[in-house]
Amino acid sequence: MIKTEHLSKRYKTLTAVDDVSFQVGPGEVLGFLGPNGAGKTTTMRMLAGFIAPTVGTASICGHDIGTDPLAAKASIGYLPEGAPSYGEMSVRAFLDFIADIRHLEGGRRRERLDYVIGRLQLESVLGQTIETLSKGFRRRVGLAQALLHDPPVLILDEPTDGLDPNQKHEVRTLIEEMARNKIIVISTHILEEVEAVCTRAIIIARGRIVADDTPAALAARSESKRLDDVFRTITV
Repeated sequence: MIKTEHLSKRYKTLTAVDDVSFQVGPGEVLGFLGPNGAGKTTTMRMLAGFIAPTVGTASICGHDIGTDPLAAKASIGYLPEGAPSYGEMSVRAFLDFIADIRHLEGGRRRERLDYVIGRLQLESVLGQTIETLSKGFRRRVGLAQALLHDPPVLILDEPTDGLDPNQKHEVRTLIEEMARNKIIVISTHILEEVEAVCTRAIIIARGRIVADDTPAALAARSESKRLDDVFRTITV
């Protein structure tokens, strides 16, 4: 599982994440919600081992991200905010590079490359450099590299950002398919996405968790039974 305990991140006088604790188990799709600047991306970066917490701990599948980072990161597929990559590489070269890093070889390597290329419909752009791709295709390449080694944990920061409605539907369908045997954490500001694919939602505001429940239970807190009304109320 994913487990955080009293996770905090401070930058001089700014507290970006403040005493965050939660657990996520297999089969759960956790939507991590909050307004801009709430601490969503900072929390995701700490879970993925990109930045170290000021206080607290995080573990992935029993591996502490601070004391056992290689084992923790081997269990994670991470899509960062903005899906950064190497713009001068072709899509094919970039995915081969990720396959090397993830120590994929032989038939397993071919199987996983064929799967992500086909599932994310990248066949038509394999020869293009990433810097020439549309925002939507760059996002799909970012998803492909996160899925390539078939990790048990997926940490996806705004996975449908920049995608058109059809592409968003495809990605949400893919998340639903993978949720059967993975732990998935999605950071998003799109409430309909949480309602569509998430089994649980954590709302964070000013670096602290202010709600943690199923989307339906959170929506039931308002007279309108709408998640967006609850979100506006508790993040003010």
